[in-house]
Amino acid sequence: MVDPLGVALGAVLTLTAVVLHYSSGTGWEPNDDISQEVLEKRAESLPETDFPEPMNRSIGGGGAPAGAVAGGAEGELAEGGESDEDEGFDPDAIADDEVEVYEIEFAKEGETIEIANNENILDVGEDKGWDMPYACREGSCLSCAGHIEEGPAQDYIKHSNNDTLNEEEMDNGYCLTCTAYPTDSFTLETGEQP
Repeated sequence: MVDPLGVALGAVLTLTAVVLHYSSGTGWEPNDDISQEVLEKRAESLPETDFPEPMNRSIGGGGAPAGAVAGGAEGELAEGGESDEDEGFDPDAIADDEVEVYEIEFAKEGETIEIANNENILDVGEDKGWDMPYACREGSCLSCAGHIEEGPAQDYIKHSNNDTLNEEEMDNGYCLTCTAYPTDSFTLETGEQP
C-alpha cells in the first residue's frame, strides 16, 4: 500500500531541490569562442597560392602536412631536412628537340597514356578527365602523392619542386604528381601516400 502523504512529501522535497539547483546555477561559464582566432593564425602560417580557392579540393586546405619541417631561407635546409637532387629542374627549359614521350600506366584508372618529359603527371591525368587528387599544386603537401610500382621514384621521374617527400620515401617509389615529370615508362598508383 502506498502512503499518499509520503509520496506528496517526496514530490515537494524533490521539486524544492530542483528549483534551488536551477535558481542558484552551477557556476559554469562557457569558454570564449576562439574559432576565428584559430582560423586567422592558421591562415598566417600557410603560404599564399596563386590558384583559385575552388580548385583546392583537399580537406583543410593546401598547407604543409602535420609533422612537416619548414625550411629556412631559400637554398637553406631545415634542421634534419634532405636536399632535393631535382632542385632547379625546369621542364619549360627542355628544348623541343629534347622532348621525349613515355608510357605511363595509371593502375587505378586502368589505362596507359603517353606523357612527355615536359608535362606533369597530374595535368595530363586531368586532361584525360580523371578525378586526380591534389591540393597545393606546388609540391608542398601530400594530397597528390602517387606510388611508382617499379622502384625508386628518382629512376622514373624528376620533380620541379618537392618540399614534402624525403629521400627514403622517394626510394620507396613515392612521388608528387603535381610536380613530377617522367624520365622513363612506369606504372603509377594514384592517391597513395607514404
